[in-house]
Amino acid sequence: MIKPERLELPWREPVEVARQLAAQDGESGLIWLDGDGSELGHRVTIASTPREIICCRGLPGTPDAQDPFAALHQLGPGHWTGWLSYEAAAWCEPGNPWATDAMATLWIARHDPVLNFDLLSGKLWVVGTDPQANEALAERLASCSASENSRHPAIPVEAWQHHTDARDFADGVQRIRELIADGDLFQANLTACCSTTWPAHGSALELFDRIRQRCPAPFAGLVIADQGEALLSSSPERFLQVDARGRVQTRPIKGTRPRHPEPERDAALAAELVSSDKDRAENVMIVDLLRNDLGRVCMPGSIEVPQLVGLESYASVHHLTSVVEGQLQRNLSWVDLLKACWPGGSISGAPKLRACQRLHELEPTSRGPYCGSLIRVDWDGRFDSNILIRSLIRKGTTLRAHAGCGIVADSDPDGEAEELMWKLQPLLEALA
Repeated sequence: MIKPERLELPWREPVEVARQLAAQDGESGLIWLDGDGSELGHRVTIASTPREIICCRGLPGTPDAQDPFAALHQLGPGHWTGWLSYEAAAWCEPGNPWATDAMATLWIARHDPVLNFDLLSGKLWVVGTDPQANEALAERLASCSASENSRHPAIPVEAWQHHTDARDFADGVQRIRELIADGDLFQANLTACCSTTWPAHGSALELFDRIRQRCPAPFAGLVIADQGEALLSSSPERFLQVDARGRVQTRPIKGTRPRHPEPERDAALAAELVSSDKDRAENVMIVDLLRNDLGRVCMPGSIEVPQLVGLESYASVHHLTSVVEGQLQRNLSWVDLLKACWPGGSISGAPKLRACQRLHELEPTSRGPYCGSLIRVDWDGRFDSNILIRSLIRKGTTLRAHAGCGIVADSDPDGEAEELMWKLQPLLEALA
């Protein structure tokens, strides 16, 4: 295990530092693990100019395809950040059909040094293994302040092309209800996609800053890769965390209501969510699925549920969130845990593999990084990851946005189609 050194710096706002690094080094290779200032989201990490990049593309059986889980097993020590796509499941469940996506299945980079911010204490550090590199970055940040970025392209809401309209989505919900009635499924998370043209002279950093201002979230993040690929996420959902002692946590979200500017109406929406039998049942179902997934790699008897169906409120939505914990087996790593739980239960369904098969039949586009995970590995082996919901994906000249809804036996097709739109709307409006 490598132990990095820390050098404290005068406080700077994360967006100022990110802009300065982008101006000096370019946006490619920039990573920004952001938070909303809450207890779960008060630590922020920013870095540029990666020392090493690993990229995997393709699915099993395609030319030059690479197994992303094998690549993760081979990571050397260091600070790694990147994404793993939903379709990486093809490498752990090859018997299921999986869509091909143009994005990298795995893109992950090692940065040294990085900048760590604590939003609660207002402290900033350079962290890295080379004291000279730490000092050089500190001097570079102190040498000049970031100028305001003038590239602020707006994307009108009407510029987005919806690949599944409200009627088609409602029909997909009805089809899942029929499959549930036939005993084929218990639950499935149906998603839809819209896309637009990447704006001329667009800056992924500036678009991400718009999103984080409008939709702050504890597990947000920006990863700007090469080959015109980028991930902009405002996710409120932790997928898997493993601390230095092997303690595992997952925080599945199921159950959503929009926020309302009037306090009384907002409180009523939250109360409606908490008392909804449908939403609570859906949440408990996914908790059971994740307990089973964790049971494949955790110590027998170690799995606990310290929070079952708790209310959590964010800038644009109320959510029901549960917490499941366990102790990883001593001979296994976070990669074994990730593979055992992939893809996430909250964005697939139950039974998981059957749900993924049916979703493949119903969804007209691949998911790519959406419903995958933004992952981070620290120098001491600690691992954290989110579920990539409320996220935008750039590939070349195309920008994609996805959203989804968990469907159970008593889901209302038109109501789910409406929910899909108010999940998408804050993201689209933030860019407009």
